[in-house]
Amino acid sequence: MGLIGDIKDTVSKAVFSPSSLLSGRGALHMAQILLSAVTFVLAAFRGGSSHTYWNYAMFTWAFCPIVTLIITIVELYKLDIILDMFCMDWSDFTTGMAMSSTLMTVSVAITYANFYACRTCPYGLIVSAFAFLCGFVYTLEVVKDKLLDKKKGSYLAAPPGFWKVMEAFVSCMIFISLTGYADKPALILCVIAYAVPFPILPVIIATNILKKLKKCLPFDVDRFVFIFLVVSVLLYILAAIMWPIFMFRNNPRPSDCPPSFCVWAIQFMVAFLTYVNLILFTLDLVFTLLDIWGFKRT
Repeated sequence: MGLIGDIKDTVSKAVFSPSSLLSGRGALHMAQILLSAVTFVLAAFRGGSSHTYWNYAMFTWAFCPIVTLIITIVELYKLDIILDMFCMDWSDFTTGMAMSSTLMTVSVAITYANFYACRTCPYGLIVSAFAFLCGFVYTLEVVKDKLLDKKKGSYLAAPPGFWKVMEAFVSCMIFISLTGYADKPALILCVIAYAVPFPILPVIIATNILKKLKKCLPFDVDRFVFIFLVVSVLLYILAAIMWPIFMFRNNPRPSDCPPSFCVWAIQFMVAFLTYVNLILFTLDLVFTLLDIWGFKRT
């Protein structure tokens, strides 16, 4: 009866609570949704593009406010009390998503301004200004959660989880920057090396967020993560060696190569991000072996 009583008591607390919208957190969420929606509409009216950076920007300005809206609705009806009891640390999830959204919106603001804003492109400057405002309001939520409210994350908002988010983010940036590899088998091998860890990272993140699910799995998740990190480091070492050699051999930087419109610069960005992710995966493995910062050694 004790468990049933706890469940009934928890469910009884899940009631409509409009006061959550009047708090500082609620105001930030409304600003995030509104600014992201305005930025999305402005960018859409500017005209479509086949460029992967534009597609990623549109995805970000749709995905982040949708997640924020879901969080707002859950907290509006106090459903977070039920989620806290049955499957996840809600405070950790919301802070972690704010950190992830900050990473996405700020990076999109920078890349959009780089590709579509110029002195003779006032519309692009307007969209870029709204994009930076989006990044700013998401950053404010992170500052509020981590510095003002002193929230301590259990996974997603803590170093182990957010480290995985950064690895997934850099992997995503690599994929949207890939170009000029189709006719070179060695570079296709690099793409495979990038592709193997990428879909596994969200699964690891989701499994650790849903702690009840993690306990029900028939294998040790932490051991699986350790094996995954070893394989990922080896794959990125391979890509870090092969991509620069087979992409830039007999392919010097053109004399007229502006960062915004030069394929060579984008190919160089892939090489740079490869080394960034190699460092992230290597440090992740080292921290896991040392059992520090919340990284768990099996």
